[in-house]
Amino acid sequence: MWTPLTLLAAAAPVLAGVQEVWWNISYVEDANPDGLFPRRVVGINGTWPPPPLDVNSTDMLIVHATNSLDEPSTLHHHGMFFNSTSWMDGAMGVSQCGIPPGASFDYVIPVNTSGQWGTYWVHSHAKGQYVDGLRAPLVIHPPQEKHHYDEEFTVVLGDWYHDQHADLLKQFISIANPGGAEPVPDSALIYFAQNATYLGPIAGTSPDSVTAAVGFNENATLPFQPGKTYRLRIINTSAFAAFFFWIDGHEMRIIEADGTDVEESPIDLISVTVAQRYSVLVTARNDTSSNWAIHANMDTDMFDTVPDALNPNVTSSITYNTSASITDLGFVDEYHDVDDISLVPIDVEPMPPATKTIELEVMFDTMDDGTNHAMFNMITYNSPSVIPVLSQVTLGENATSQQAYGPYSFVLDHLEVFDIVLKNGDAGKHPFHLHGHKMQIVGRAEDYTSDDPSLNPPLVEGQANPMRRDTIQVPSMNSVTLRVIADNPGAWLFHCHIEWHLEVGLAVQFIEAPLQAQERNHIPQVIYDQCQAQGIPTSGNAAGHASATDLTGLPAGPFPQILGWRPKGIGAMTGCVLTATIGMLTVTWYALGGHISEEEIEREVREQQEAKAKRGRFFGLFKQKA
Repeated sequence: MWTPLTLLAAAAPVLAGVQEVWWNISYVEDANPDGLFPRRVVGINGTWPPPPLDVNSTDMLIVHATNSLDEPSTLHHHGMFFNSTSWMDGAMGVSQCGIPPGASFDYVIPVNTSGQWGTYWVHSHAKGQYVDGLRAPLVIHPPQEKHHYDEEFTVVLGDWYHDQHADLLKQFISIANPGGAEPVPDSALIYFAQNATYLGPIAGTSPDSVTAAVGFNENATLPFQPGKTYRLRIINTSAFAAFFFWIDGHEMRIIEADGTDVEESPIDLISVTVAQRYSVLVTARNDTSSNWAIHANMDTDMFDTVPDALNPNVTSSITYNTSASITDLGFVDEYHDVDDISLVPIDVEPMPPATKTIELEVMFDTMDDGTNHAMFNMITYNSPSVIPVLSQVTLGENATSQQAYGPYSFVLDHLEVFDIVLKNGDAGKHPFHLHGHKMQIVGRAEDYTSDDPSLNPPLVEGQANPMRRDTIQVPSMNSVTLRVIADNPGAWLFHCHIEWHLEVGLAVQFIEAPLQAQERNHIPQVIYDQCQAQGIPTSGNAAGHASATDLTGLPAGPFPQILGWRPKGIGAMTGCVLTATIGMLTVTWYALGGHISEEEIEREVREQQEAKAKRGRFFGLFKQKA
């Protein structure tokens, strides 16, 4: 089994350094970053926000995590490959059972062997804890950057809730919310980091004491010097909200998206959905007569309602002169999305031919239990009883059976090239993230149901250098085609990164090269131990059986309501119709006199009159006189 020390030894030939951090995942009381409401958050080492991470691409990063919460926790280093070590990915229910309360886990992030650099982030992938604050930026520096600039800052964007995630989730998944309206944030946040440290508040301001070391929103500023060029690394750490970001009086040029360096692409406004990252170059002005507003506006089109108390638009500033005022030019004329398919990666990777296509259609519906859930291809995701990284290595020959991993799973051969055709049949936009890979964006359609090639164009094969990223936004009724190489044995989650949608099942899992995973099996014993400590089985198929087909006991549902005529309904309706028909015929029969003759009717009437005369008045109490 691997330990951090054996990993270090194995990596020694290419290892230039080791960065270790010790993170105690803990509750922090009365954090109030928006200045509106103090609340309990999930922080690190008794502070919030969790510290930013800066490493070199030649480093190995080790995060020694201790869970001081009252529930299991994990850390997911978003966008990192974890080549052949998917058990370090931190996706609870897929790659890890979670760190039990009071236990520890060492996350080894082999940056030095992944060939990765750029802008990433780390967040919990358990029980919605990143909604409650467990999220931080991660920046990886290569020996030589592709673009020249003088200085850099990290810009952290995020939505913010005043209620705890657990309480919001109960309201969201409820028969009282059959339409599936997501919890709307109470506010938005923008704050800055540089060199593994957050920038403090503007001098003279009085922020909340718990977060007094960090400047948020109007109390945050970026210090610019005339003529310098700055790299801004923009990260959306939200649970729900996308953002539109721009800077008054300054131009931006995109140079990176999700860790992929791209040729400079001028843009006036950056749309950044949940979990995406962009780097832009901004050249400072030559005059210092004014400071300038930085805008971060939430995309309220994603919200079912916009509460009166919500200010979806937050501002901070660029400071040239502390004694100058801030110029705020207000709103832009129109929002727009980044045309990411048109970005050109600097490192060329041609589009390889694909041998498999996986179509995934997004749907939401009120289910048979009265709650609203999400589905890919009419199936809502449930975490399997056995995490798939352990199923892979304990099923033997059965590990290649797709059925063994549950109905939301796809088994891929080693180095297989496959397409994900992602169709968004929902009314809202969705950001989708594939763990352990970057995806080539090889096609987009504005209406995947259309026969019009201008709206639903055919896929163009042989593209010279498609854009690559790990998180992709798909608007309503749009589709995107993503080409992926299955070059990373393990189990990887593919899901909507809106946390509320992941919680209601908008996910599938890719089981990649299971036989190769068995050959490379170095899963540390702590993975098994921490599953067993929580009563979670550690071998067999998704349901815990040593079988490719027996999924008895596998968590499933809720299921779509079965509409239309079913056998019992047909029988009941047939009975009702038959009874009604007989009744109508009977009424008609009597109305027409049936088979009774006129003489019989007359005799019957006379007999009734005689009987009445005998009873007398007052119901026979008094008899008529003779």
